[in-house]
Amino acid sequence: MSQGTAVIIGAGSGLSASVARKLHARGHDLVLGARNTEKLAALASETNARTVAIDGSNPEQVNALFDSVKSPLRVAVYNPSSRQRGPIVGLDPEEVRRAVEITAFGSFLMGQAAARIMQDQDEQDGKRGTILFTGASAGVKGFAQSAPFAMGKFAQRGLAQSMARELHPKGIHVAWVNIDGGISNTARSERTDDGTDKMLDPDAIATAYMQLIDQHRSTWSNELSLRPWVERF
Repeated sequence: MSQGTAVIIGAGSGLSASVARKLHARGHDLVLGARNTEKLAALASETNARTVAIDGSNPEQVNALFDSVKSPLRVAVYNPSSRQRGPIVGLDPEEVRRAVEITAFGSFLMGQAAARIMQDQDEQDGKRGTILFTGASAGVKGFAQSAPFAMGKFAQRGLAQSMARELHPKGIHVAWVNIDGGISNTARSERTDDGTDKMLDPDAIATAYMQLIDQHRSTWSNELSLRPWVERF
């Protein structure tokens, strides 16, 4: 029996793949959105997911994806972000604008589209749905030569806080997850953990996402920080 639809924007081979597998195991109908859907072929086959080519910062494309959802929308996850590194005086304004659009404006578009659907559907296990934003430590502290990323993540965090205050009383759980450290990815040699758990395990992060989805409404978290045991605060 289907547990409803789960949408992941910014799907790929790392964290989002781990989240997709766990949602599929629970019986959700998956919709995976990404700029390049060819890279999702294996994951889509494994999880019986529908893939959609999408620019998360494009309003028409985001709305079209959510308009295509047929069963109750129970989970929506936003993963995309963009970095522009360099001294503040040397940053290209248009590249900065694009970075903020991807990280912050795209989060707003997904949050708005998901909330529109969730607010009008029946509750399941005490809630109408869950909206999760994948954040970063840059949403808590800005780092040198990384202003655009901090701008986007601070905005995303503020969005999630505002949405939580507005939507929690309507039965929609909203949370921002601070991924404070590098995520291990076996598909990328430079992102493979050396066995010391100095990097976040994507399956472990996905488990934390499932715990947020499962939270009883009397104890909803609106923020969660995840960091390796050796990561400095």
